[in-house]
Amino acid sequence: MRVLVTGAAGLLGAELCGVLAERGHGVVGLVHRNGGFVRTDGSVSEPARAVGGSPVPGTFTWVRGDVRVPGLGIDDAEFPDGLDLVIHCAALTDFAASEAQYRAVNIEGTANVAAFAKGRGAGLVHVSTAYVCGERSGPIPEARIEGAAFANGYEASKDAGERLARASGAPVATVRPSIVVGRAEDGALGRFENIYAFLKLIGSGRIGTLPATAGATLDLVPVDHVVGGIVDVAERFEAAAGRIFHLVSGEPTMVADLVAHDYPGFRVPRLVAPDRFDVSALPPMEGYLYSSVTARFESYLRRDPRFVAENLMRLSGRTCPPTGPGFLRRLVAYAVRAGYLVPDPELI
Repeated sequence: MRVLVTGAAGLLGAELCGVLAERGHGVVGLVHRNGGFVRTDGSVSEPARAVGGSPVPGTFTWVRGDVRVPGLGIDDAEFPDGLDLVIHCAALTDFAASEAQYRAVNIEGTANVAAFAKGRGAGLVHVSTAYVCGERSGPIPEARIEGAAFANGYEASKDAGERLARASGAPVATVRPSIVVGRAEDGALGRFENIYAFLKLIGSGRIGTLPATAGATLDLVPVDHVVGGIVDVAERFEAAAGRIFHLVSGEPTMVADLVAHDYPGFRVPRLVAPDRFDVSALPPMEGYLYSSVTARFESYLRRDPRFVAENLMRLSGRTCPPTGPGFLRRLVAYAVRAGYLVPDPELI
């Protein structure tokens, strides 16, 4: 296939571009700021810049653009022989972003990408998030979610983006990853973002108390399962179009288990029921971190969504590898080897 991948320098995009090219597809990665294409194993791809024409099978090139502008900032003469597929990975995932920033990237940006795909006669694989379910717990179907109460602007913007993509008139398959973490076999990850920064603050002891509901879970999904699922959907696009695919673990991690495992060198936070949590009783620095960091994640410590994940198995037979205690230890061990997490020698 001839494929354009937005967000190609991101956590998913860089690995996805590499895998698609290795499988024989012609890939052009769209980047806004070329910060390097870091693969899951930490290696850096160095593709050539696209110079016009359509993607050559088995190659990965890149082009500069911006999803925030109509036409993505790509010259109309690009891809004269057309594209088969656009995979939209570009997104603003920072929970602290403003409503205007979410709208520009996750909502209007998605509308621009969908219009671009439709105008080029290409299919669209739209990468959303499983957490468009909002603050719901219990079974979450692979379907449109109506009436969700969102925890933050990120969730709301991804839901709005989904709706715009479906209404665009382009053939669309929607994939919904949960919380993307390291590779299943060894915890490897190209860059540490989002949940890892939160875990770093917890393990260092700077966040010592967390308000968490008994039974709350986080769905941590290996990056290789997510990339593999997106590839499956792309390569079977005709069968996948019009459907929604949860790319999730299938084995959500109890919050209590995540923070209570014996990780030598790291501190374990105290969990308290949300109705007993008093931010004013925290030490000053921890109170500041609660306001600036913990509060953004608090909703995820109070819910237990159980994502139904049947469509990918029916499409390709792929299921997620186990994500139990051994997987959690591999995630921590890799982050330690990479120097991101630093154990306290006094606790070893």
